[in-house]
Amino acid sequence: MPDRQTQTPLIDAIKAVSHQSLAIFYVPGHKRGQGISSHLKDWLGEELFRADLPELPEFGSLFPPQGIIREAQELAAEAFGARQTWFLANGSTSGIVAAILATCGDGDKIIMPRNVHKSAISGLVLSGAIPIFVTPECDRNLATSISPQTLKAALKEHPDAKAVMVVYPTYHGICGDLAAIASLVHEYNIPLLVDEAHGAHFAFHPNLPSSALSLGADIAVQSTHKTLGAMTQASMLHLQGDRISPNRITNALRLVQSTSPNHILLASLDAARHQMATQGEELLESALNLAEEVRDRLAKIPDLVVFEPTHATIDRTRIAIDATQLGLTGFATDEILYNKLGVTAELPELQYLTFVLTFGNTKEDCDRLIKAYQILNQKHRQPPILPTSSHSPILPISPISPREAYFAPTETVAFDRAGDRISAELVCPYPPGIPLLMPGEAISLSVLDRLQQFRTLGTTINIEGCSDPTLKTLKVIANN
Repeated sequence: MPDRQTQTPLIDAIKAVSHQSLAIFYVPGHKRGQGISSHLKDWLGEELFRADLPELPEFGSLFPPQGIIREAQELAAEAFGARQTWFLANGSTSGIVAAILATCGDGDKIIMPRNVHKSAISGLVLSGAIPIFVTPECDRNLATSISPQTLKAALKEHPDAKAVMVVYPTYHGICGDLAAIASLVHEYNIPLLVDEAHGAHFAFHPNLPSSALSLGADIAVQSTHKTLGAMTQASMLHLQGDRISPNRITNALRLVQSTSPNHILLASLDAARHQMATQGEELLESALNLAEEVRDRLAKIPDLVVFEPTHATIDRTRIAIDATQLGLTGFATDEILYNKLGVTAELPELQYLTFVLTFGNTKEDCDRLIKAYQILNQKHRQPPILPTSSHSPILPISPISPREAYFAPTETVAFDRAGDRISAELVCPYPPGIPLLMPGEAISLSVLDRLQQFRTLGTTINIEGCSDPTLKTLKVIANN
């Protein structure tokens, strides 16, 4: 273990400054907690607010990376295997948008799967890039990755594309053949951008899938808070190779990151990197062992199916469970587990309920999960449900670009009158944040059928991005 990785420069600097004896005339207004509400101070403690500091000279800066922050980012780059790393205080959303802005301009083509996160659509709107959508593979109603064969055909048809973006792993932990994808992309001398939001832990244990950087990604954006020990909203963008200028990334991040980043979030990235560099394999070994125990015990419950991919590799700490043979959708299962059995999942869907297991979980957590499913099997069974193809991605036609649609005149129409119109808005179940409909796409009957499924779910699912989350109406491009 390199001695450098035992250091925590940003944490050390914040600690030192937070305890200086000073008359404070800089922001934030609570002045290191002296003016914070007693409701917050009594709940969270004084020390937290002493560390809520602005961009002081002792810390350096994010834009451009300088000083202690630059030092902390260099340690992260070394630990994660990157040429350069940027800390993100606005989540992976800002990293995905910046990756597109750094590689694509107005009218440039970017190839991406239809199951991208909604943040990629924001990147298309802001950059003016034209998406060339390709259909990902599907395995037992779960969208997986695009295949190298599908990508090869897309690149042949669109050799002028400026970049390719892929999702690796998916929300369910499924990983495609990224090495083959990277090789194809680089034959065209364009960059591969990877939404690796759910794979920040991959670099630190040999029994996990290989990290995107190790397989040839030019940019990998990771939600460090999702699977490692950073705080919510704290993420990283990693760069390798020389296909993308670091200055373009810095300039793009200037547009989408806060000019007042929360240094507690940045410090949590420093801490998460340190934890992985010094204890990562040990901690992840514990998580993997616990996950295998959970899988084995779940497999003994009659008619319960734990997803295993047919061809692709999977992150074994991600557990997707199908209870349709118990007569329960993922949404119904989630409601029973949460309201009656004290277990909370990460992602409810029509067929599956997905759980994220990390080194933060305990054996007691897992015992409660197993017990909950045993009770579910004994007391909540219904007639089996025939699974539908609800997760097979639709590939609608996009008559105009997302940016054009975003700025176009719009009108609101009743749901059942929206067929064949062009969507002016994003319609996105959240989580997982994969749009069912996005600005610029034609609203086909198959899309409306899919949306109707979600209308019938009522308040059991959040629909984001659209003006009417009940889906009684849709916003469309106005007819001339």
